[in-house]
Amino acid sequence: MATVEGNKDVGVSMDGYVATVEMRRPPNNFLDIELIGNLASVLEALDDVSECRSIVLAAQGKHFCAGANLQRRIDDESAGRPILRTRHLYHEARRLVQTHKPIVAAVHGSAIGAGLGLALVCDFRVACKESRLACNFAALGYHPGFGMTATLPRVVGHQTAKWLAFTGRRLPGDEALKIGLIDRLVDQDKVLAAAQEMAAELAQIAPLSLQKTRETMMFPLIAEFRAATEREAFEQNLLRETNDFKEGVKASSERRPPKFTGS
Repeated sequence: MATVEGNKDVGVSMDGYVATVEMRRPPNNFLDIELIGNLASVLEALDDVSECRSIVLAAQGKHFCAGANLQRRIDDESAGRPILRTRHLYHEARRLVQTHKPIVAAVHGSAIGAGLGLALVCDFRVACKESRLACNFAALGYHPGFGMTATLPRVVGHQTAKWLAFTGRRLPGDEALKIGLIDRLVDQDKVLAAAQEMAAELAQIAPLSLQKTRETMMFPLIAEFRAATEREAFEQNLLRETNDFKEGVKASSERRPPKFTGS
């Protein structure tokens, strides 16, 4: 059987026809260009492994993915350290939606901001009551990203997506299940096993018909995702220069309500 090597950020294991891909940046699994690029490379490699029919995306540590480390980004910019701009990260993110095998996300902890965006790139999501899911960008004085202006409405509907994006409300797993943001709710210690069980069920389907069906259903999203990330990157680059963005990130790190000024 062909094998796929992991890397320092991403581990890969196979059980039958199911590959488990694990992010290894505990405890928060913060996203950056390198992690998303490494993850995309692993998923693309799995596309060429015929023995792999479905994938589970999991993570080490406390959280599935706490998003991007925005405070570190502000600190780097203040210190004059070079930054690779958001559009480059989204170039890597676009690679994710163009892979071909169905993916089940095992969200055992929080999926916040871009972390929720990553979970929404997957076809299905398993979580627990302890999970916390939020599109929290606007609440930080920022703009939604990682294609969520395209993916979130597709999953929960336009009106619900607007409410979540406008307010940044953080949902526990049971509330996320009610609105369809996740597909299955289990005990926290069973999240990975339940995701692998779902992936194993998918792997029983004729692999060519499964893949072609997924490709057809994903086809319109690929174009929408590209257009969304281009617009998101533009708006994020503007808002990143505002006082409200800096205040929103600072207030979040200090665990206090932000004092926005509209500037």
